[in-house]
Amino acid sequence: MKFASPEYLYLLILLPVILAVYIYSNYRRNRNLRLYGDVQLLKSLMPDVSVYRPGVKFWLSFVALALIVVALARPQFGSKKETITRQGIEAVIALDISNSMMAQDIAPNRLEKAKKIISRLIDKFENDKVGLIVFAGDAFVQLPITNDFISAKMFLETISPALISRQGTDIGGAISLAMKSFTNTEGVGKAIILITDGENHEGGAEEAAKLAADKGMNVYVLGIGSLEGAPILADDSNDYRRDKEGNVVVTKLNEQMAQAVAQAGNGAYIRVDNTNNAQKILESEVNKLAKADVTTEVYTEFNEQFEFIAWIAFILLVIEALILTGKSRFTRGFKLFDK
Repeated sequence: MKFASPEYLYLLILLPVILAVYIYSNYRRNRNLRLYGDVQLLKSLMPDVSVYRPGVKFWLSFVALALIVVALARPQFGSKKETITRQGIEAVIALDISNSMMAQDIAPNRLEKAKKIISRLIDKFENDKVGLIVFAGDAFVQLPITNDFISAKMFLETISPALISRQGTDIGGAISLAMKSFTNTEGVGKAIILITDGENHEGGAEEAAKLAADKGMNVYVLGIGSLEGAPILADDSNDYRRDKEGNVVVTKLNEQMAQAVAQAGNGAYIRVDNTNNAQKILESEVNKLAKADVTTEVYTEFNEQFEFIAWIAFILLVIEALILTGKSRFTRGFKLFDK
């Protein structure tokens, strides 16, 4: 079940307030009655006043109001699951989250710039599939390949160096994991988009990229950072990271390695700077990939349920209107039903 207009559900917050006001008003009314005299004596003096009918009318109205709010939110139930076939590609993005990616030579820092590039690339996807891998000294799948772009962007926002404790830059491991993340669909363009500064490269990257290319997967490398390098802010401090000798650690883009990996992976190397050029080049390269049928299972029809709920609320309100506050002279003798 889903709601087409879930924002109306916030109105349900009013229900506890209404209930609290009703309980308090009953308390004050009973307290005032006791001030006038004996309650039983007052009841005998007011034979036409019903004890229970006002409460019944309130609860009918209360439930009807709750149902009206739910109806406004338009509850829907999926009634049909179909396999949709569209033309698209598959892209697995491997993002370096080592500490060196926090350097600020690319504003606001290398990691945040990379996340913006990925987010904008996802916005361009339509009938494609995307997966997310994060790596430093180790690599793991952050999001399996999917066409759920909303979830992809949500997972992207949570990425930080804290996800992996083992430092390093295991590019070869990230590419190998990306190769296992694609579907078995034949003929679809498959891209491994690697975003890294190449710092502390652990080897094996070119071999992994060549193996991916042999399997029809193009490896694109986005080198992020400056050749001059930049220091890295230490955690929870305004100071920079230092080595064992106390020297400030400076991280530089390993552009030569990044270019070699892209060449071995039959892809392209793209330098990321403080402009949007890298974004445009990447989108252009991805658009060159062959698009094939990509199948996705989706709910194609939803049954609206608000009319049924609205009718129940209407019937409850009609019943509430028909119930008189006082006792009916025709049924005054039936104490069970007319208290």
